[in-house]
Formats: sequence, C-alpha cells, structure tokens
Amino acid sequence: MPDEQLIGQLIDQARASGLPLTGEGGLVQQLTKRVLESALEGEITDHLGHERRDLAAAGSGNSRNGGPVQARCSAGLTAHSIAARGGKT
Repeated sequence: MPDEQLIGQLIDQARASGLPLTGEGGLVQQLTKRVLESALEGEITDHLGHERRDLAAAGSGNSRNGGPVQARCSAGLTAHSIAARGGKT
C-alpha cells in the first residue's frame, strides 16, 4: 500500500472515531510518540548490539535493565534532548 493511502486511512479512521488530528492526545501526538519510541529503541539495539530479551546477551554486562524506551512528548522532550542527556529523561 502506498504511503499516501496509508496516511489517508489513518486520518479517515481518526476522524470517524472522533480522535482529533492535532492537540493533546491527537493523532499527530500519538504518531510522533510511536515514531520517537521506535527510533530510540532502534538506537539502543544498535548501541548494545542485540535485540531486547536476547538470551545471548544475558550476563554479558551489556544488557538492558529497564522497560521500553518511552518518549515524553507532552513534557517537551524530543529524541534530540533525550539523546543529549545520555538517554536519561
């Protein structure tokens, strides 16, 4: 499915369900949060050299010890500001 069609479907579904496109809790905010979380998750996977819950990394001293990466869009943090803090929010 071409990107334009997929985007159109997301917008149509949001409107049909009464979800605002912009603003607090709107489609744009939700999509931004998911994209940032996915990008940050990919960066940590590249940095550590293994996927989440990869048993081969257990006990290596280079394993994950927390929950999923979460973007805090409503707090004004961006991927850049999180990365600049060394991943600490």
